[in-house]
Amino acid sequence: MIINCSINKKSCLVFIFFTSFFLMACENDTKKINDWTRNKTMTEEATDIVSYLSDHGVMKAKLTAPYMLRVLADTVYIEFPQSMHIDFYDSSHHIETRLDALYGKYFESLNKAHLKDSVVVINVKGDTLKSPDLWWDQNTRMFYTDSVAQYLTKDKQITGNKGLQATQDLKSVTFKYPTGPIMVSDSLY
Repeated sequence: MIINCSINKKSCLVFIFFTSFFLMACENDTKKINDWTRNKTMTEEATDIVSYLSDHGVMKAKLTAPYMLRVLADTVYIEFPQSMHIDFYDSSHHIETRLDALYGKYFESLNKAHLKDSVVVINVKGDTLKSPDLWWDQNTRMFYTDSVAQYLTKDKQITGNKGLQATQDLKSVTFKYPTGPIMVSDSLY
């Protein structure tokens, strides 16, 4: 390095000192650089959850869960890794459907929930929908899946090997490739 010290020697020495100080202070520790520059996902966690979903002041659902994680990632989601229970309400504030799952993940920006592991939906009449993997769309109030699903009533037992689509109250259930015994009353003939 060539330094022209034409101003005075004292200024030149001060300049060289500070320059060498900064050069020695530079550290290229890759672990520290990676720690400073890596993407960090923020996570909020809570226990003993009771949450209400309302629309224009009308209660639509009540969710309870023992544990919840809210992950602030590219797509913000809420995860229920230790089970969850939801009561869905009709317009008269009566429970119309109950849902239980061992795992749930709600995507806030999509208003959709992915439910897994022993998903069971039961309406007030006792009609039951079972699936290992089910989606719920909050906007359309619909359940759907491409997995195996089973629908049980007092007079029907239908299994769909390629999934189904159902309203939240289970009044309308449409299967893809249904199988199984379906009992039909004699009054239909």
